[in-house]
Order: sequence, then C-alpha cells, then structure tokens
Amino acid sequence: MADSFSVDDLSKRMKKSIASLRDELSGLRTGRASAGLLEPVTVEAYGTHMPLNQLATISVPEPRLINVQVFDRGMAAAVEKAIRESGLGLNPMSEGQTIRVPIPELNEERRRELTKVASGYAEQARVAVRHIRRDGMDQLKKLEKSGEMSQDEMHAASDKVQKATDAAVAEIDEISANKEREIMQV
Repeated sequence: MADSFSVDDLSKRMKKSIASLRDELSGLRTGRASAGLLEPVTVEAYGTHMPLNQLATISVPEPRLINVQVFDRGMAAAVEKAIRESGLGLNPMSEGQTIRVPIPELNEERRRELTKVASGYAEQARVAVRHIRRDGMDQLKKLEKSGEMSQDEMHAASDKVQKATDAAVAEIDEISANKEREIMQV
C-alpha cells in the first residue's frame, strides 16, 4: 500500500470530531451541576478577557450547586457579573471570595429544546466524519489512478475507511443518546 495514505490518520481526525462533540455537549446544561458548565465564561480582569478557570477554582460540592473560589478577592464582583451575564441563565450569589451558583431545575419545554440542540451537535459531528471519509476515499482513488496502489489494495483500504467511519458514527450516536437521556431525566 502507498505510504501517503493512512487509515490511522483518518481515524485520528474522526476521533477529534468526536472529542469536539463531547466538548460541545459538556456545555449543555442538564439540570445537574458540572464544572464544565462554566468553561465558556470569560471575565474582564486585569485589562483583558480571561477564562474563568484562570481566576478561580471551580468545584461541585452538591448535584445542584457549583462553588467558584476566586483567587483574588478583588475579582469576585467581576467573576459574579461575568457568570450572571454569560447567557447560561444562572444567578450567582457572592460570599466574599466564594461564589455559589445554584443550578435551577429545567422545565419540560427547555429539556426538549436542549435535546434538539444536542442532536444538532451530533449531526454536525456525523457530517464532519463523513467529510473525513470522503477525503480518504478521494485520496485512495487518486492513488489508484496514479498507479501507486492496485485496485485490490484500494478496495481493501476503502473497506477499512468505511469500518472506521461506521465505528465513529456509532460512537457519536451513543454519545448523543446518552446526553439526550441525561437531559430528559427528571
């Protein structure tokens, strides 16, 4: 088989798409506290915008509460304001250097909206995996046309690419189904 083609490279790219899906889904609020929920929050601090995790320690002491322990007491008000204005629908309460962020209960309508968002993320990941598959197949066809790869080698490699694609899509489906179940749990 030609040196310029590797199913492992395609598999790695597919795994990156799956990792991206996991990151996007971790930001979806499920009614349960998660430190990942505050990851997208940036705080105006020291003349620049900084990620919250560089200014504070985030912990989850209870299933419906997030504690944010700010390193610099003077930044507590800015951190509280950033969480409140983040668009996550959270209402933090400041107690000195500690900010408590209660996670409100989700209603049925909001749960359905979140499952639609989660399935949209999953579909984006599936499309990305299919694009990677198409790139791999195009590469194989070029190698066969140029004579660097026999037709039998091309078919064997394309079967491996298809198996990698099927495995990636199955993993995406499983991740998506788990997240939707998590969102819909009451």
